[in-house]
Amino acid sequence: MITSRKLAAVCGAASVALLACTGAALADGYEEYAAPPPPPDEGRKFTYSFNLAGTSDYIFRGFSQTGRDPTIQGGADIGYGILYLGTWASGVDFGDQILGPAVSGADAQVEIDWYGGITPTWGAANFDFGVLYYTYPGANDFAGNLDYVELKAGVSGALHQNLTTGLVVYWSPDYSGETGSVWTLEGKAAYEFHKLAMFTPTIDGLIGYETGDNVNWRAVFANGSSSYVYWNAGLALAVDNITFDFRYWDTNISNSGGFCTGPLFQCDSAFVFTAKVAVP
Repeated sequence: MITSRKLAAVCGAASVALLACTGAALADGYEEYAAPPPPPDEGRKFTYSFNLAGTSDYIFRGFSQTGRDPTIQGGADIGYGILYLGTWASGVDFGDQILGPAVSGADAQVEIDWYGGITPTWGAANFDFGVLYYTYPGANDFAGNLDYVELKAGVSGALHQNLTTGLVVYWSPDYSGETGSVWTLEGKAAYEFHKLAMFTPTIDGLIGYETGDNVNWRAVFANGSSSYVYWNAGLALAVDNITFDFRYWDTNISNSGGFCTGPLFQCDSAFVFTAKVAVP
């Protein structure tokens, strides 16, 4: 059951998302952050888009950010030629009622991300070079600052008329919680089917690998290991500018000591449903 505080967090995230949608200016996440592809053969052109979603669980790189509870998310993007800027927000629940106010992350109820970059093309390959800044307003950073910066470099392209693949590398010089240098590698693939009735179905999946050399990162994110693997696979049904997404998530992180099934940041298997609307 969602507590009144969690409900307040959801409403807070919705307010941030709506404010973002009224402004001028998402991963991966989902969440995931996907730079808008540059329009082919159109030269410099101004573009914009807004999105708003409701999800049964916000999972980032295999970890639930909401204690397996639903939340609201939204963002806004602008682009000009190969340049893009954007912001994205989501409700989170980092367990202040469980851990108490003296623990890092307690009181974090909203995540707001900022990002920008360029998307040059070379033949059939689309590149994406950017920077992301993850922020958690109101978080108690007693044991380490949760805000952090990542650099990313990615390439994607169509192997077939309806099949696209991509590879993205992320690097943070000091990951969330001040846990040192962290590398993340993600591979993605998606196949879009012909329209069926009113829906355009797409099946897609992602596999990610993350590694860090800091003992605190190993303890917090990998249950003592030097790396871990996460993945998801799902079906998306698109109709006009609305998408319904059904997705399965899992990781290879050991559940020793109940690491993946505790009250916070669960990393065991989960099914997630998301409904998203994008404009235009």
